[in-house]
Amino acid sequence: MSQGKRVGIVGAGNVGATVAYSLAMLGSCHEIILRDNKIDVAKGKALDMSQAASAVRSHTVVTVAEEMSDLVDCDVVVVTAGSPRLPGMSRDDLLMINAKITKEVIQGIAKYSPNAIVIMVSNPLDAMTYVALKESGFDRSRVIGMAGILDSSRMAAFIQEKLGYGGGQIRASVMGGHGDDMVPLPRYSTVAGVPLSDVLTQDEIDEIVDRTRHGGAEIVGYLKTGSAYYAPAKSTAIMVDAILKDTKQIHPCAVCLDGEYGYSDVVSGVPVMLGAKGAEKIIEVTLDEKERAMFAQSCKSVQDLIDTLNTNKFFEGK
Repeated sequence: MSQGKRVGIVGAGNVGATVAYSLAMLGSCHEIILRDNKIDVAKGKALDMSQAASAVRSHTVVTVAEEMSDLVDCDVVVVTAGSPRLPGMSRDDLLMINAKITKEVIQGIAKYSPNAIVIMVSNPLDAMTYVALKESGFDRSRVIGMAGILDSSRMAAFIQEKLGYGGGQIRASVMGGHGDDMVPLPRYSTVAGVPLSDVLTQDEIDEIVDRTRHGGAEIVGYLKTGSAYYAPAKSTAIMVDAILKDTKQIHPCAVCLDGEYGYSDVVSGVPVMLGAKGAEKIIEVTLDEKERAMFAQSCKSVQDLIDTLNTNKFFEGK
């Protein structure tokens, strides 16, 4: 496998295209390959982005895979393909539709980029990460879901909005599944190292926690015909960059647990060390009784989705 040279992106809609643009501007890799059913749209975006890369003198070129077989020998593949979340639609509603799409995409990735690290962005995020893991046969360190960075950034933005200061110095922490049962952790959130409880009241913190849990739905409500893409895409690009540069930085990401936090064979968002081999280490932070209860509820919500897939015999034949 070449070291950090080629990134595939399946799904060139708002999220996928913005991931590609972010990476091209950073010059994170030599080549970005877009794959989308709308080939001409993907070609237009690729050409536009390649010209933008030239404008900032980035060495990155953006090309298009007309077939999955063109998505070959990638170091990292980002999967954003799937039905979008529309107003009034829960992430759970997307389950069977996007599971089938994910299954097809992952089979192609496993065949043509068998050494790739897969970053899942499609919703419902945790369940799609589980599907990708089972369908690929990859080690769990190579199938990672993007959610924790996004949810933590939303919490940080809400903290800054409430405080009116501290921009760039806020470190918010969110664990658990990417849904309404996510687990924002005020106890592990700081402003320039100062505990959140020292600068905000409990009522203010509770308000931020609630808003964080529904941060995606709030944006959907405003947009009417789509969902967030700038923050999800940038959060994904941060993960790709950490893997390509082998930074060993710790980021909250969705991974399949194998005994960590007392759970197995379920995907949830936890702090992981990202490097060239993917999620190289899972960090187990100490949770108090209330936080453990919230994490348990979050894992149960993801398990319910997995159970639904099993009830529908989705994995039969594997």
